[in-house]
Amino acid sequence: MPLVLVPTPLGNLGDVTRRALDALRDADLIVAEDTRVARKLLSAFEIGAKDLWSYREQNAGAVTPGILERARSANVVLVTDAGTPGISDPGSELVAAARAAGIAVEVLPGPSAVVGVAVLSGFPLRRFVFEGFPPRTSSARREMFAHALLAQATTIWYESPQRIAATLADLAAVAPDAAVFLLREYTKRFEQQVLGTPATVAAALSDPVRGEIAFAIAPYSPPAQTPPAFDLDAEIDALLERGASVAEVARDLVRRGAGERRALYARASERKSARR
Repeated sequence: MPLVLVPTPLGNLGDVTRRALDALRDADLIVAEDTRVARKLLSAFEIGAKDLWSYREQNAGAVTPGILERARSANVVLVTDAGTPGISDPGSELVAAARAAGIAVEVLPGPSAVVGVAVLSGFPLRRFVFEGFPPRTSSARREMFAHALLAQATTIWYESPQRIAATLADLAAVAPDAAVFLLREYTKRFEQQVLGTPATVAAALSDPVRGEIAFAIAPYSPPAQTPPAFDLDAEIDALLERGASVAEVARDLVRRGAGERRALYARASERKSARR
């Protein structure tokens, strides 16, 4: 028997598919991130009582063997609280364990906030990267944003409402002119879409912020830096003052992109002669 991953609605129950409902009805065991949320979903679609097991990061190691044993002879369905299992939850580990155990796996198509925010952003999607949740500390977030922006690809993130303001502030510190698209409460009654810089997106959010949040950052190129004015004679004089030979002066300036070696050598010779 296969292990079947069944996406569930992010908020709007109308997004459930017929195949998802059929899989839930036919399931002998439903493995859920939160069994209370799963019971509410089953009740909403008038699906009778099911054998429900909890499967989350904290207990995944302990319950995985039992889940796989049931999947060998029974219909086992995996659901998350909302969306597609395996994204920002331990579902991918269960899939890997099932593969290793020779158990077939099916994934039904369905709701995904990652795809929703990516498409709604309007950012280039020929290549994009799902980064998950940023780190919890400010310094780690800034480091991760700086690294992710080097990818030159659209990046997709999740964040909690409690940390989104601090996260956007850290992004602004790294790339204040980055283009950000934020999606809050996707598919729900009070869905919010905001496009702008990190600061303008943060300003558009209520205080306190509520609801599920995903955001995208467009491919980023740092603004061009204007090179500082280069006073060639002053640089030559400083090097000569420190005891550098004319050849060493020319070699150093070539390395720093100040010009062609022969011309720099001639200029350094002139400056050295003028100092006598």
